[in-house]
Amino acid sequence: MTSTSTSDILILVLGVGLAAAYLFRDQLFAASKPKAAPVVASKGQNGFGNPRDFIAKMKEGKKRLVIFYGSQTGTAEEYAIRLAKEAKTKFGLASLVCDPEEYDFENLDQLPEDCAAFFVMATYGEGEPTDNAVQLMQNLQDESFEFSNSEHKLPGLKYVVFGLGNKTYEHYNSIGRAVDTELTKMGATRIGERGEGDDDKSMEEDYLEWKDGMWEAFAAALGVEEGQGGDSPDFVVSELDLLPAEKVYLGELSARALTRTKGIHDAKNPFPSPITEARELFQNPAARNCAHIELNTEGSGITYQHGDHVGVWPSNPDVEVDRLLCALGLMDKKDKVIGIESLDPALAKVPFPVPTTYATVIRHYIDISAVAGRQILGTLSKFAPNPNAEEILKNLNTNKEEYHNVVALGCLKLGEVLQIAAGNDTKTHPTTENTTAWSIPFDIIVSSIPRLQPRYYSISSSPKLYPNSIHVTCVVLKYQSEASQHVPQKWCYGVGSNFLLNLRYAAVGETALIAISPDPAVASIPSYQIEGPRGMYKEDTVYKAPIHVRRSTFRLPTNPKSPVIMIGPGTGVAPFRGFVQERVALARRSIEKNGPDALADWGRISLFYGCRRSNEDFLYADEWPKYAEDLKGKFVMHCAFSRQNYKPDGSKIYVQDLLWDDREHVAEAILQGKGYVYICGEAKNMSKQVEDVLARILGEAKGGSAAVEGVAEVKLLKERSRLMLDVWS
Repeated sequence: MTSTSTSDILILVLGVGLAAAYLFRDQLFAASKPKAAPVVASKGQNGFGNPRDFIAKMKEGKKRLVIFYGSQTGTAEEYAIRLAKEAKTKFGLASLVCDPEEYDFENLDQLPEDCAAFFVMATYGEGEPTDNAVQLMQNLQDESFEFSNSEHKLPGLKYVVFGLGNKTYEHYNSIGRAVDTELTKMGATRIGERGEGDDDKSMEEDYLEWKDGMWEAFAAALGVEEGQGGDSPDFVVSELDLLPAEKVYLGELSARALTRTKGIHDAKNPFPSPITEARELFQNPAARNCAHIELNTEGSGITYQHGDHVGVWPSNPDVEVDRLLCALGLMDKKDKVIGIESLDPALAKVPFPVPTTYATVIRHYIDISAVAGRQILGTLSKFAPNPNAEEILKNLNTNKEEYHNVVALGCLKLGEVLQIAAGNDTKTHPTTENTTAWSIPFDIIVSSIPRLQPRYYSISSSPKLYPNSIHVTCVVLKYQSEASQHVPQKWCYGVGSNFLLNLRYAAVGETALIAISPDPAVASIPSYQIEGPRGMYKEDTVYKAPIHVRRSTFRLPTNPKSPVIMIGPGTGVAPFRGFVQERVALARRSIEKNGPDALADWGRISLFYGCRRSNEDFLYADEWPKYAEDLKGKFVMHCAFSRQNYKPDGSKIYVQDLLWDDREHVAEAILQGKGYVYICGEAKNMSKQVEDVLARILGEAKGGSAAVEGVAEVKLLKERSRLMLDVWS
């Protein structure tokens, strides 16, 4: 007992002594301890200190411009990069191109006086910011948000705004305008005019018209002179030897896809979905096509909801791939493996996986099927094979009217422009014998042509009925261009829809008129390499389509008692087929559980559909009566056949006319029944006219006018998500 007490005392004394030494350590060891210097985080420790601090990154990289982009599909990002490149070429200024989602904005007020902020902002949906710009907009619009100056003010900030929108939509460029308004309210100074690009007409032309005046104002505001930069490539392209074939990308979008590693299927790793059913929906496919395709997702981990979109990854058609390979003089070495390295990764990232091949880049990775842009033609003119070809490209680059008449109206792709400038015949299939080769460096092609993007389609099925199958309803785009002095009339084809049409024919073993006919009166369809890279999209006789799912907010109300009004002419009916299937599945379960009267208190589902003729292009005509039977009278369909039935004055009948005819029920369903309205289809005319009729119906029902009470009610429906649109231009 005594020894234990003694040891306890010793331990206690030792503990007190150590504690005292710790508390008075500065006084005890001051003579021998040097004064500590402040620790500064080095770049090597954690990149740039705080990775979300764009001011620190700008200072570290000696960059005078920061360019933020709000982008949903990649277009705004492309324009942000173009502005950065032009600033470098014109003035020798370096830029930091930023995804706003990756940065904090508390220190936006710290941007130095000799710097400027650019905002390249797309408007998405119903006047909403893109997903990556939501936080930025909240910071700008929330007056309680404070910058590092402890105020919601940005005095001294110089800024530039270029908005991207579409005039067929009600909230045209609302985000770009909102950014401009908020920055001005906070005391910032705009450089030049606000730019607004209209995707319905020509985003490219709007950008070109705006940028010259903006750069002039920019030079004055920042005290810089043009000519201080210079042409410098973004990339270095190297031809590689002795590389294992399995390490070369031949159309795969990521390392996961190349190695076929199991994981999530998304935009970087689309799922090769087997086609289980494919059929033509139009009665006369020789004139027009509409493909119904069912895609099997079993075992993929892919899920979807009614109203979601499926992204299909097409490739470029064979003829355009051959055309550009020949025009670039690369046909003989199209399968040569190449590596691509960025000379300024902060400004220009390699836009697709490498190593790859010339042919793969042109077929799978860049959008060579789009109409050639006016700006790139000036760049390429210096590589012309002869003075006449150089003059033609320079003229198309500088003469806006000539470009519009020849290239835009002629729907000319880059390969076709190069052929025409060189005096080649574009009507025959391109070969090295009939196509003049241009000495254009491949790095310029990589820099100048946008990435090939997926094509999105409204899913036309419900997972409640088809849990492992996604249905696509796709009208095939083909139309004739306008002839000009230099270019004859020709057929033009949509990339995504004709890719799907190729798959539809192949899936059922049908042969199609797949050729390029010299006769412009004959509409053939272009062929595609539908087997995919390394035959990934074909297994035995089963063809596959590379897909991923994009979520949507286009949803039915959860309560089936709410009335639903759907307006969807043409393929605008696609999501509503899914909507009706969703209700059918719920109805079957309800009747099974609660008996034949289970749907008595359900709200009515009204579908307003339109097409040309009932015996020509009436989509899913055989299905709707079956759905009506399942829904026990709760589903009503109104059909407008614009080239079959006419008004007394001989004019055509459209969905908006049927909506007006049913105005009493429409008004009651919305105002008394608190119903929901959905519009899907073409935005420029149909959607706007349907909204006008809705405003007229609701205005009169409330005892007022369409212009006042009606417009206010439509606006309120949108704000409460009871009027939803899924429209395209």
